[in-house]
Amino acid sequence: MVELKGVVYKSDCITPLQNALVEIWHCNTNGEYDNGSKKYNQRAKWFTDKNGEYSFRTILPGKYLNGSDYRPAHIHFRITAENSKELISQIYFKGDPHIKNDPWASKKKAELRVLPITLNDTKGNLTVKFDIYLANK
Repeated sequence: MVELKGVVYKSDCITPLQNALVEIWHCNTNGEYDNGSKKYNQRAKWFTDKNGEYSFRTILPGKYLNGSDYRPAHIHFRITAENSKELISQIYFKGDPHIKNDPWASKKKAELRVLPITLNDTKGNLTVKFDIYLANK
């Protein structure tokens, strides 16, 4: 399991944004999205707290073929908030060997979304931190 957490900020990049809706989705460890069941596994949503913070506990996603290459492991994000532009993005994980050949993760503009996975303690708890900055409408 991994804890995915961060802060959503207003366009000034300083002020935390309360009540922003953060939605995530990703595939399972076999590289499959749950688009057919009523459970829609590996999907979640959370509203940021008064400090703009969000947090999810999830699995690290698997990989799937995109043509002849595997997509690197990734988690999709959609963030919406009043008076802010919607942001749809995805994060990747440092050290993933499939990033260099991926048409999206290998781009210069994706560099800040390739994030380290941090080992937090002796029990194997992992964390990925992703702070988000929303533009005004």
